[in-house]
Amino acid sequence: MSLKRTPLNEIHRQSGGRMVPFAGWEMPVQYTSIIEEHNSVRNSAGLFDVSHMGELIVSGTDATAFLDKMCCNRIQDINAGKVQYNAVMNEQGGIVDDITIYKISDTEYFVVSNASNYESVFAHFNRYRAGAVECVNESDRWHQIAIQGPEAESILQAATGLDTNDIAYYAFDDRSVNGKNYRISRTGYTGEDGFEIYTDVPTGIQLWQDLLRTGESRLLPAGLGARDSLRLEAGYPLYGHELNAEWTPVQSGIGWIAKEKEQPYLGYEQVMRHKQDGAPGRVVGFKQQPGGLPRDEYPVLNTAGETIARVLSGGHSPSLKQGIGTVYLPMELAQTGTEIRIQIRDRQIPAHVHRGPFVKGGAGKK
Repeated sequence: MSLKRTPLNEIHRQSGGRMVPFAGWEMPVQYTSIIEEHNSVRNSAGLFDVSHMGELIVSGTDATAFLDKMCCNRIQDINAGKVQYNAVMNEQGGIVDDITIYKISDTEYFVVSNASNYESVFAHFNRYRAGAVECVNESDRWHQIAIQGPEAESILQAATGLDTNDIAYYAFDDRSVNGKNYRISRTGYTGEDGFEIYTDVPTGIQLWQDLLRTGESRLLPAGLGARDSLRLEAGYPLYGHELNAEWTPVQSGIGWIAKEKEQPYLGYEQVMRHKQDGAPGRVVGFKQQPGGLPRDEYPVLNTAGETIARVLSGGHSPSLKQGIGTVYLPMELAQTGTEIRIQIRDRQIPAHVHRGPFVKGGAGKK
């Protein structure tokens, strides 16, 4: 099967992007180096092509009740103009996908889903859709890029003339300037302040070029490699690694979004059982001592040398200059400071459990 290409594909190639397969798409993994792009986001700004993500519109007088049945966070708590992190649930209490939900009004929601899952989410929604609810897949219509980092706002404002100072964290607004329409949200997946910007395709391509031209040395295009190292440092999960169809949100380490509701969602009893009585295990982070880098699927051992799990996500932290990662552990071991070992070739490298973000960036401070 041929890989899908985003509208920026040729521009990535002209910019020296090294293209790789990802979730059925051909995407840039890096342009210069992952560490350079990572550090640019932490210290100034980075620009990401995320137009492979999916966008769904859920609308109708029963839209709120419908999404409350499908998702574990409380839809009724979202105010218009706000964004909510959420998860679409299956019948067993596992996760179909983690999503962000933008509330346009009481009868219209803009749902953003991962590239590998948005078609599954769309099918899942339609399987359970009932009453006055319409679900439309608009993924081909929207173009999405993300500018992230301490200087993201000043670069965006200089490139577009848009004033974004009044857009709070996890809020959005629809803006127009010079005949071009932008949906701008103060969100992202790096742990830094920044914006995700939704437009039509021509506007998105032009905005990408305008931002890089305006940002000059302060802004670098960044690929999947830096996106992964940044989200790992921030403690953000990735579907297929920390999240899957078998583990509840509690097991996946995002139990804080699984709320008690008057109207139960799919898998509600299992999720509440884990919240109230405890889950058998959960995803945690770890920091590793020097001796090689932890990689996905490397064996994780206890101090007795017994294999107890495998690394879910692992790699080098450019900010901390050490190996970090995530692992699913039995609850008795999933406590801060617990000693474990990472099997790297013929060596068992000491590590300890870490809860929470590894690096706290500027996200949410404005």
